[in-house]
Amino acid sequence: MSRIGKKPVPISDKVEVSQKDRLITVKGPIGTLTLEHHPGVSVAVEGDPAQLVVSRPDDSRQSRALHGLTRSLLSNMVQGVVTPFEKRLEVVGVGYQASLQGKTLSLQVGFANTIKLEIPEGVICELPSATLIVLKSSDKHKVGQFAANIRRVRPPEPYKGKGIRYQGEHIRRKAGKAFAK
Repeated sequence: MSRIGKKPVPISDKVEVSQKDRLITVKGPIGTLTLEHHPGVSVAVEGDPAQLVVSRPDDSRQSRALHGLTRSLLSNMVQGVVTPFEKRLEVVGVGYQASLQGKTLSLQVGFANTIKLEIPEGVICELPSATLIVLKSSDKHKVGQFAANIRRVRPPEPYKGKGIRYQGEHIRRKAGKAFAK
């Protein structure tokens, strides 16, 4: 039995969950998220303190995988509509900076031209400083994917550490070329 899948997802008072066939809608103070779960698992709202319970029909490999996945997705949805998920990125390098123009994030990271990225729907982008990007969203997948897309523009390099990195990410540094005497 899946250890993650068999744990029920508690629903707080601020969250409203509705189910129509396989489509589950979670509505909270921050936003509304929907998920159409796989037909190989079933989801039900049960209990006096409302809980989402995920169950599977058999012990096949795919059913076990979908069991835990569905439970995790539902848990992230319930958590995200109450408190948003957040990713922080640092822009490191001389002259490297980020700026915001409407719904477009502009990155100057050592290329001849400025890289412009459209901010996806439902993601809030904030720039407390020119070298710090804060992304917030109720959808964990959207905020994580957009953060990965930003990092992919200029990943940190191992010699000087220049590039875009997650805040707190450790970059393994390499020694430069050693010259003979």
